[in-house]
Amino acid sequence: MTQLNRGLGLSAGIAINVANVIGTGVFLKTRVMTCNVDDPLIVMAVWAAAGLLSLLGAFCYAELASMMPAAGGDYVFLRKAYGRLTSFLYGWTVFAIMKTGSQAALAVGFAIFLNTALGGALDSTWLTLPLGDGIEVPGITIFALGALWIVTFFNCASVTATGGAATLLTVLKVLTVIGVGVGAFAFGSGDFGNFAASASGGTCEGVEVSAMGGIAGIGAAMLGALWAYDGWNNVAPLCGEVKDPQRNLPRMFIWGTLLVIVLYVGVNAAYFYVLAPSDVASVSATSSVATEVLASFAGPFAVTFMAAALMLSSLGSLHSSVLANSRVPYAMAADGMFFKPLAKLSSRTRVPVNAVLAQAGWASVLAISGTFDTLTDSVVFASCLFYALSAAAVIIFRVREPDLPRPFRAWGYPFTPVIFVLVSVGLLASALYATPKQALLGVGVIALGVPFYFYWSRQVDARATRE
Repeated sequence: MTQLNRGLGLSAGIAINVANVIGTGVFLKTRVMTCNVDDPLIVMAVWAAAGLLSLLGAFCYAELASMMPAAGGDYVFLRKAYGRLTSFLYGWTVFAIMKTGSQAALAVGFAIFLNTALGGALDSTWLTLPLGDGIEVPGITIFALGALWIVTFFNCASVTATGGAATLLTVLKVLTVIGVGVGAFAFGSGDFGNFAASASGGTCEGVEVSAMGGIAGIGAAMLGALWAYDGWNNVAPLCGEVKDPQRNLPRMFIWGTLLVIVLYVGVNAAYFYVLAPSDVASVSATSSVATEVLASFAGPFAVTFMAAALMLSSLGSLHSSVLANSRVPYAMAADGMFFKPLAKLSSRTRVPVNAVLAQAGWASVLAISGTFDTLTDSVVFASCLFYALSAAAVIIFRVREPDLPRPFRAWGYPFTPVIFVLVSVGLLASALYATPKQALLGVGVIALGVPFYFYWSRQVDARATRE
């Protein structure tokens, strides 16, 4: 019987986590967050707080993964902690929007940045589909789909090869973030007085009034930062393919998250050193704070450089997400709780190729039908909900199965999972208030999984009865 290959080493695992985290958020979200809270010091505090929350989550996941190093990650943790319904709804949501939506957003982001580098050449219609009166497809959509499928086909190779690619892309992305931050402090005409200024007077293009100021503003900023940190647990679905998992998985979660926190806080400090908060808030929604910072000392070259950097960053995150999250529908199918062909492994690469391809197919639909901001906002809400449930599972297992072997025990228990869960609940409530449409979209997608659960659950029970 063909089995998954434990060919993923420590450095590749850290790279997959870091590559998935450092996407576009650190370059794009600071503008909106500044509008949300008005104060650069609060923005910096939110970036640090979101990082620390992710680190608390990483401690929880390190314990769970070392206990249950099987393919599927959260799907496995939630099944053991809460039962089949919760784990199915998690897997359903991952496939329906949580990770496929993220992949769609990253693919669209890649095409948007490519379009910037090409001076808007992809804005025009490149293809008209012969449906109804004709559906016009712009170049951005074509290139988004092209990037998604190229990455998908590459991820049908062995996990050792794809892990190596993730390592290379991560090194390039880390160097980009460091380059922007160091360049700003070394060559930018900055002023530390910017940290005491206000963003009042900024144009805040496209930012909802309900998400500006007060608790709602802080909550919205936190969700924006968490989008940028999302992926800190991305190696979890690959638990079944990690070498020496009890030893390496905790290191992958913790060291990857710490590295990202340092990079994010550092580069945001560089942003506010160069630009006044009102200037940050006035950056166009089609540009990025990083581009404006670079332009202040690098001139016109900044636009081309940042477009290329954002393309690379989007592509690296897309690669890591496709690699890791295809293992969730695979694990569900192996349990009989999803389409059976998705449980098949390639006899040559020992990769769930059908699951990889199916994931890309649905992500393509989302890329065509959704907008970047709608996708990211709904993804963050759904992610936050299930991350909280996984963190709470640490407490459940400690109480219910205290003698279960735990190669790694979450630091600061019980405060670590309790704080993570409470903050997550607060953020969920804030999202329902500040951006109710996007939040309810996430809830709706989860609820749509219930009838599918009963269908596959009956199938599993019927097979068990016959056997």
